[in-house]
Amino acid sequence: MSYLTGTPTGTAGTAGTGTTDLRTGFGVPGTAHPLLAPAEWGSLARTGAALHWVVLNVADGPGVRPDPHCLQAVGGLRNAGVRVLGHLDLGHGVRAFAEVLSDARRHLDWYQVDGFLLDRCPAGRTELPEVRRTVAALRTLRDTPHIVLGHGTHPHPGYAEHADQLVTFSGPWTDYRWSQVAEWTADHPPERFCHLVHGVPRGHLDEALRIARWQGAATIWFTDRGDRGGLDDPWETLPGYWDEIVSRIGTGVSE
Repeated sequence: MSYLTGTPTGTAGTAGTGTTDLRTGFGVPGTAHPLLAPAEWGSLARTGAALHWVVLNVADGPGVRPDPHCLQAVGGLRNAGVRVLGHLDLGHGVRAFAEVLSDARRHLDWYQVDGFLLDRCPAGRTELPEVRRTVAALRTLRDTPHIVLGHGTHPHPGYAEHADQLVTFSGPWTDYRWSQVAEWTADHPPERFCHLVHGVPRGHLDEALRIARWQGAATIWFTDRGDRGGLDDPWETLPGYWDEIVSRIGTGVSE
């Protein structure tokens, strides 16, 4: 079982009550192109309030021209009140600032996204000023964009000052079930943190949900899909237990 290096985040007044007041919901890090996965996109549009956001990733970003199938899929999500984020690849800090901003503008011009997931975001202190510069520029492109930094691990705490949410875990269940949470996260509410976990067996869903609650992450994505050693994208399809986990989130997370 995972454990903390400090006080559990956001658990005051809830431990041992059998309920949680965390507004747990899904952050969908990516889904296959709507031509390949029309049922998945339709299902997401019907999920409603349980979705915190869905990432649009046409071709490692917005692609080279507007895609009518993506326009239709995004329209369905927006009509359902779901926030759509454009995928921006920071390349662990090596992508040029101008390239990232160009991708962001195309996401906005073509799909009117509500914000951005900055994937492969660096996590170290030395890269923080450049990420801060990028986020500041993104915030000038539209009113109140929702910015998620996709570190996949606990970054330097300074990153929390510049984003709406941080992805502090992204990886397999075999690592997640023994993971630790950084002590500084206790200074922030659970709505600031996201956990993306693949390879979660159906029989361990309750355990995974408890870990997310204990570590103080209100936005989650759990799937039974795996990456086969990095050969597959585990996020491209919905989990096999999609209806079950939607039902659990809708009725609350048990302690």
